[in-house]
Amino acid sequence: MATESVHGRPAPAGCRPVRRHVQSVVGVLLCIGAFSHPLIAQRRLVERTPCAGAPRADACLVTLGTGMPRPDPRRSGPASAIVIGNRTILVDAGPGVMRRLSEAGLAVDRIERTIITHLHSDHTLGLPDVIYTGWVMGRRTPLALIGPPGLAAMTKHFAEAWSEDMKVRIEGLEHGQRGGERTDVTESTGGVVHDSAGVRVELVKVDHGDWAHAFGVKVSALGRTFVISGDTRPSAALEAAATGADVFVHEAYPAVRLAPEKRPGGETWPAYMRAFHTSDEELGALAQRARVKLLVVHHVVWMGGTEAELRAGIRKGGYSGPLRIAKDLDAF
Repeated sequence: MATESVHGRPAPAGCRPVRRHVQSVVGVLLCIGAFSHPLIAQRRLVERTPCAGAPRADACLVTLGTGMPRPDPRRSGPASAIVIGNRTILVDAGPGVMRRLSEAGLAVDRIERTIITHLHSDHTLGLPDVIYTGWVMGRRTPLALIGPPGLAAMTKHFAEAWSEDMKVRIEGLEHGQRGGERTDVTESTGGVVHDSAGVRVELVKVDHGDWAHAFGVKVSALGRTFVISGDTRPSAALEAAATGADVFVHEAYPAVRLAPEKRPGGETWPAYMRAFHTSDEELGALAQRARVKLLVVHHVVWMGGTEAELRAGIRKGGYSGPLRIAKDLDAF
């Protein structure tokens, strides 16, 4: 007998078919419940393969968050994971990063390095979550953090803010283990910041408006190269670093939508965007010159624009290669 369905979905294993005219209400409710039981849902998240859909299962980039400061339930704050076998390099920590990390099937307590491209709030609001949730979920050693000058002071303030939490967890009935609540911060002004067991990480200085220190990130491992722009206007240094990259992840905004805004200070909005960010047309020209193998666009300041407009702008700029507008949990 064919397996019947509940609400148009195949019935889970163990849900016996019911007769056409004599349905068991209890049986149907049990079958429906099997879809939504939290333990089953949690197991499905854990069993997810992070690199599913990527060209290779042993080396990929997962876009954990592709959003911008304006809250969007479909897009978490900017964050990406470079997955090399069972090793994870996290780049940026926007809001929602740990939920997305878990949803991707990655261990939240085993991040090898966390790289922060710059200290804008939308790239760091999830950092306390990375530090303290990773500890609560089992990390026993300090979290390795790499980023611009000022990162150590930021994490010091995090520790002060959560000091009572840490005291209760360690000294109370949770019996929390010391070590994982701490951070090991390396501040950098650019260059190679990690080179271990075949994984090389380089920070590339970029131009992000008034920020004295802002970086793109280049990760090389197992014959693949991943480059993430961070936030930047068009950067010659980043272009050089991205030349021939397997995956080039870059922010953008649709040039056709850029105009002064009707708000206090809104008249300088176009000048701000040009100083801090990269238009779709500029990105298309840059990616074509760099001959990247795949261009992935994330962290888009949409301004009411559409994916079609963004694609058209990138093509107008000259890029003719493979192009993806990223969503959360895409793998490349």
